[in-house]
Amino acid sequence: MAIHLDSEERFLHRHLGPRETDVTAMLATLRVDSLDELIDQALPQSIRTREPLEVGDPVDEYALQQQLKTIAARNESYRSFIGLGYYDTITPPVIQRNILENPGWYTQYTPYQAEISQGRLEALLNFQTMVSDLTGLPLANASLLDEATAAAEAMTLLRRLHRNRNRFFVSEDCHPQTIAVLHTRAIPLGIDLVVGSHDSFHLDENAFGILLQYPTTDGQIVDHRSLCQTAHEAGASVVMAADLLSLVLLTPPGELGADIAVGNTQRFGVPLGYGGPHAAYFATQEAFKRQIPGRIIGLSKDRHGNPALRMALQTREQHIRRERATSNICTAQVLLAIMAGMYAVYHGPRGLKRIAERIHDRTKVLATLLQEPGHQLVHQNWFDTLRLRPNGRSSQEILQAAREKRINLRSYKDGTVGLSLDETTTLQDLETLASVFGADPTRLRPLAEQLDSGYHGPLQRQTPFLTHPVFNQYHSETELVRYLHRLESRDLSLTTSMIPLGSCTMKLNATTLMLPLSWEPFNGLHPFVPEDQARGYQQIFKDLETWLTDITGLAACSLQPNSGAQGEFTGLMVIQAYHRDHGQEQRRVCLIPASAHGTNPASSVMAGMEVVIVECDEQGNIDLQDLAAKAAAHKEDLSALMVTYPSTHGVFEAQITTICELIHQHGGLVYLDGANLNALVGLSRLGEWGADVCHINLHKTFAIPHGGGGPGMGPICVTADLAPYLPTHPLAKCGGEKGIPPVSAAPWGSASILPISWAYIRLLGRTGLTQATRLAILNANYMAARLKEHFPILYRGQGGWVAHEFILDLRPLKKRTGITEEDVSKRLMDYGFHAPTTSFPVHGTLMIEPTESESKAELDRFCEALIAIKEEILDIERGVADPVDNVLKNAPHTAAEIAAPDWNHPYSREQAAYPAPWTKEHKFWPPVGRIDNAYGDRHLVCTCPPVSDYTIK
Repeated sequence: MAIHLDSEERFLHRHLGPRETDVTAMLATLRVDSLDELIDQALPQSIRTREPLEVGDPVDEYALQQQLKTIAARNESYRSFIGLGYYDTITPPVIQRNILENPGWYTQYTPYQAEISQGRLEALLNFQTMVSDLTGLPLANASLLDEATAAAEAMTLLRRLHRNRNRFFVSEDCHPQTIAVLHTRAIPLGIDLVVGSHDSFHLDENAFGILLQYPTTDGQIVDHRSLCQTAHEAGASVVMAADLLSLVLLTPPGELGADIAVGNTQRFGVPLGYGGPHAAYFATQEAFKRQIPGRIIGLSKDRHGNPALRMALQTREQHIRRERATSNICTAQVLLAIMAGMYAVYHGPRGLKRIAERIHDRTKVLATLLQEPGHQLVHQNWFDTLRLRPNGRSSQEILQAAREKRINLRSYKDGTVGLSLDETTTLQDLETLASVFGADPTRLRPLAEQLDSGYHGPLQRQTPFLTHPVFNQYHSETELVRYLHRLESRDLSLTTSMIPLGSCTMKLNATTLMLPLSWEPFNGLHPFVPEDQARGYQQIFKDLETWLTDITGLAACSLQPNSGAQGEFTGLMVIQAYHRDHGQEQRRVCLIPASAHGTNPASSVMAGMEVVIVECDEQGNIDLQDLAAKAAAHKEDLSALMVTYPSTHGVFEAQITTICELIHQHGGLVYLDGANLNALVGLSRLGEWGADVCHINLHKTFAIPHGGGGPGMGPICVTADLAPYLPTHPLAKCGGEKGIPPVSAAPWGSASILPISWAYIRLLGRTGLTQATRLAILNANYMAARLKEHFPILYRGQGGWVAHEFILDLRPLKKRTGITEEDVSKRLMDYGFHAPTTSFPVHGTLMIEPTESESKAELDRFCEALIAIKEEILDIERGVADPVDNVLKNAPHTAAEIAAPDWNHPYSREQAAYPAPWTKEHKFWPPVGRIDNAYGDRHLVCTCPPVSDYTIK
């Protein structure tokens, strides 16, 4: 055998679960001779691409790391004092190592199965309590995507509450990116957005709300109490976009009269990351609790009467209410919210106050010094941000002097200059800034000795905050590490077992992909630095856009949408802009199959479209007759069809090309929901068979971790005809020449997680990406074959094959035994597994997606668990097991229950706790029993309750 000088350590073998011998055995189970034969039979020939991918050859993990280091070095590490809602921060190493870099935290899924999500739910309750305390408002959610879209959510919430009013006032002192995103969201809803000085707001009977920035974008602290009172007297509500760290020292928005507070928690220990991901916050009054967007974590009780946490009120609200949903939010920024909440836990109220006062003190010293050469302060009251009118030199000369010292400042059109200090600002930084402005750096220390420490301006905070014990007992690293580990152990993640959620693609998030998140050249950049300081990022963006358009067969790409649902909204807005530009503004009807993701109709309504549902046939396919009839009926006003392919039913619909042609014949465009793209990559290019727009869930197909419910990314790819309408941004060069306004606060969304998908594609290359798709289809069909004798497979495609996922129908068993899909889901916890997707897209079913990363041994374990559960159900049907007091109705079983002295069940402790051999080798114990969801909604508690109240009576 010849010597091979090229590396053979290919990532593909690390990423794929089944070994070659496993593949052979699985194919034998399916009774096909080869993987090629399976793919040829499962995929319609009409959608097969004839050209291989052009993403290049795979590289090994070591070579990739060297390439990424070279790319990262192209990012220039200037010191940025730009502000605009983004600040450098210090991520405590204990949080970086034990949360951000810990797969026990970042491979968790959204806590839809609350009994095995108690750790992160507690961390999110901490986050909500932190936000509620600091804003002075009683109710906060468990994070949103960014400050700008949180402000837009507040605007649309208030519009729903004031349906007979149409005008929303926005202070020109808000961040420009926030104002731009508000324009994007206001246009399709017909909201009259008025931007101007808050002193000149004319709050007539048509005004439903106002947005104020606190402190303002240029740093001024303004007392808005009288304006809030005036707004309320006029019947309008008040939104305040507030810097959360400033609220440590300033009167909170709730005490000033705000009805809603929104903002960013980035400066609570979350790196800048060139714009994200960061957790936005949203806090409001109790009266709005049924309208608040996103997720709320609330306290309930389990079947033993013990306290237990769950998502309250809005659990998958958009999937249930669809076009009547109040928001399309599906992904939050859970991992980043947990980091921000733990930052507050670690520092506590005294630590946060020390940080805030240190920032303000240094700003105070610098402000005093810069006035000595004659520079004028535009505002006299501020927290950390100064706006100066230069003396003796122009703003351009000052900005140039700053650049020469590798410093970024903010420039204003009127010739003034801005700067914002932060937690990382050092004495050396102050000296450099002084020299940039022509001040004497040696005066800093004498001035500091003359000035009083602390904030002494208007609106000093008087009310306490973070008084709960959780914020006052984990201030040593030893204590925090133990607390974090305790919470981690109360959550099932991919470190425990497979998470077989259909339509969610919980695949391997390889460590190699995650390492760059902690590299300063990637995570230390402010999103609004000059583009020549981010050449490394620009290379990542260019490569990803090229690769994603190749994979989809489309022409252009926008990386701006920072979630899948945001991608849906963006794609629909691009379609609407295209129609409008071609004189077809009346085209506002969106056809959506009944099987679609719930975010589809919700996003359509957000985009100002009229939703028309298209029925499915008995095989789960789009009903072509119904589609044709509705397309013809709306030929004059048809805008788009939204379709998921393969379908949410787990089927490759053979008529997809016909469906696309039909829509185009009636003047509409085809929007393809890319949630299931991992069943197509390398095998089919959707642009070749008729799709015009596609959003891509990078957190599904391209390995960005779900992070317990976020972050996610949802870039869109479009045809050449739609490329001119891709989203722009007021503070960066991006998008098309006729582009819609921005959909996210940062120009490239959550930029710091894009290197994950870049690395994933680079490691696998053209052959690896295609093989991953083939193995995803093989794994799903293998599991379906193993389970079909025990549970009906609800839908199948051509030849009886499924795609990358499939649906088990439990309704016949429920009819015969009373056992529900929820009972099966909870019983799976006793076997050490997360449940599949439950009752979606069809009520009474389980949707399973194994992904290509799971080994045959793990697939077999999961199948054996379900088969064993089927026998437990049959015991009920046979009369062997009690129909009420049985292992399924009582699942999951906790260690405390198993160890209790009394055991009054007709089944054994062993059957309850150790139902399979592998559970005796390693047991994941659900920390709580079955949770009473209705109780939690009736007794809503969404902040950390006093310890004395934790025992539910």
